[in-house]
Amino acid sequence: MNALKLLKTDHRTVEALFKQFERAGDKAFKEKQEIARKIVKELAIHASIEEQLLYPAARARDERLEDDVLEALEEHHVAKWTLDEIDRMSPEDERFDAKVTVLMESIRHHVKEEETELFPKLERVMGKAELNALGAALEQAKTLAPTRPHPMSPDTPPGNVISDALAKILDMGRDAAREVGRRAGKVATQMVNRAKNPRGTAKASGGTAKRATTAKRSAAAKRGARRTATAR
Repeated sequence: MNALKLLKTDHRTVEALFKQFERAGDKAFKEKQEIARKIVKELAIHASIEEQLLYPAARARDERLEDDVLEALEEHHVAKWTLDEIDRMSPEDERFDAKVTVLMESIRHHVKEEETELFPKLERVMGKAELNALGAALEQAKTLAPTRPHPMSPDTPPGNVISDALAKILDMGRDAAREVGRRAGKVATQMVNRAKNPRGTAKASGGTAKRATTAKRSAAAKRGARRTATAR
């Protein structure tokens, strides 16, 4: 895939998440938390692959792109600190919505600059084959990119290549622990609901038992019919 097309697809994915967050109700804490976590993950991966491959390639291809890249790196730096804060916050914190709003404004500005300034310049100085090769490298880098922001880590090669690989391992552990906690919370909620409504639980259990008994009787009747038919 063409590198610029791949990155624009990432931009559209993140923008769709932004719109979901904006549509969520003021008290939709659980929904906002899930959306925010997706935003954090998507932007962490996106920033990593741009810093590892796109920006170094741009600087190496044409020194006139130096200023564009340095500005983009600074915007990433600020965004990663905000993402890190959001990742550690609860949607019920009074500044959670405000922080996500500021992040969205910043990222939308960053995306606009990339798509109207940096990307057209890259298209002019890099050939189709070069952009396709870069796109393949970006796609591969996604599988190895960290899923959380690491604002204190290096953001230029070779330091970021090494630190991102280590961060990916740590993030996998943290993501797995978070998923276990989410499932445990879901089970606990179900148990609380059952305790609050024992009649409903009993009714459901009774209905299941009744269906099982009916199924057994039906199967027995069919076996009896087959035996009768055989005897005849």
